[in-house]
Amino acid sequence: MEPEVIPAILAKTREELLHRVARVEGLVSEIQIDVMDGEFVPNKTVGIEDLLQLPVLKQRGARYEFHWMVKDPQRWIERITGPHMHLVHVETIGREAMGEAGGSLDKIVQAVKQSGGRLGFAINPETPVENLLPYAKKAERVLVMTVRPGFSGQSYIYDMEHKVRKLRELFPKLDIEVDGGVNNETAGHAYKNGANILAAASAIFSSQDIKGAIALLKKQALTGCSHKPH
Repeated sequence: MEPEVIPAILAKTREELLHRVARVEGLVSEIQIDVMDGEFVPNKTVGIEDLLQLPVLKQRGARYEFHWMVKDPQRWIERITGPHMHLVHVETIGREAMGEAGGSLDKIVQAVKQSGGRLGFAINPETPVENLLPYAKKAERVLVMTVRPGFSGQSYIYDMEHKVRKLRELFPKLDIEVDGGVNNETAGHAYKNGANILAAASAIFSSQDIKGAIALLKKQALTGCSHKPH
């Protein structure tokens, strides 16, 4: 599986969000938008009103990936329409989250279906990979957090690669994404261990040459390891 680089956007305002979208539009087939509610994680980004009527991406087949670091993700997803990827944290689907105030799996699946989107699942560093396995069969994509969610600019947690390896072993054809601390040094490690999708923020948006930064990340993923994952 060839590596794919996805720019990750963490924005506090719609203006900042649209500015970053414009910087990478046409260069990639997918753009990740990090959404935080200040409850599930200790940070808050753009709200649901800021996510409505986002620009249609010009590149044919391009779409958004929404990384929902929020409580009750189905309440956000049902407001978004289009063939986008919705990444929901398994931590919001546990028994403690199955009540009226939580996000049951059935409600999430229904919300994604009604939105016309696609469903994926994300897992935090402290959560055992076994918690993700029951959902992986229902997913088109899984995301392994390689930093603790909430803030950009953190260091890549190499210990999370055991989760990626386990997932790749069990699901050879599944899209496996890593998010957090991905840069020119860590991209090769992530890809070697089985991640075919690399979400990067600082490594892309801190560069004056966005196109070059994306190309370099992909090159480093391919050449920065001794062999491709099985």
